[in-house]
Amino acid sequence: MSVDKVREYLKQWNADKKVLEFDVSSATVELAAQALNCKPERIAKSISFKAEEDGCILIVAAGDAKIDNSKFKAFFKTKARMLTPDEVKELTGHEVGGVCPFAVNESVRVYLDVSLKRFGTVFPACGSSNSAIELTLEELERYSKSLAWVDVCKGWEPQP
Repeated sequence: MSVDKVREYLKQWNADKKVLEFDVSSATVELAAQALNCKPERIAKSISFKAEEDGCILIVAAGDAKIDNSKFKAFFKTKARMLTPDEVKELTGHEVGGVCPFAVNESVRVYLDVSLKRFGTVFPACGSSNSAIELTLEELERYSKSLAWVDVCKGWEPQP
C-alpha cells in the first residue's frame, strides 16, 4: 500500500506518525476537506503532468486553484498535458486519489504553487485515497524535495 511507502519515507523527518488515515474517502479536494473538517482551499492537491522526457511534473497547489495553461507553458516551455490514470500510477508511483509529493518515483519533478503561500499549514495526501498529513509550508517544501515555488495557477486570488 502506498500510504505505508509514504510513512516509511517520512520517517527521515520523524513525520511518519503525523500521517492521518480516515474511515472515509479523501480522494478529492471536497472529500478531503470534509474528512479533515477544513476549508477546501487548504487541501494541497497534487496535479501530475507529462514532462517532455520520460518523467512527469507534479504541481502541488491549493484546493481552490486551477492550472493556468498559459502560465504553465511560459514556465515549463511545454503544453500542460495531464497524465491518464494509468500514467499517474506508472510515473508517480501513486494511484489517482492518493497522489502526493512524497515517496515519488525518481523521474518526478515536484513544484509548489504560490497559491499555497496564504496558509500556515496545508493538507497533502499521503499515498492513499483516505490519508493526509498537516504540514507547514516549510515542512512541505522540505519533505517534497520541491525544485521551486511556481506561479502556474489561477482562480484562487482574492477578487477586488
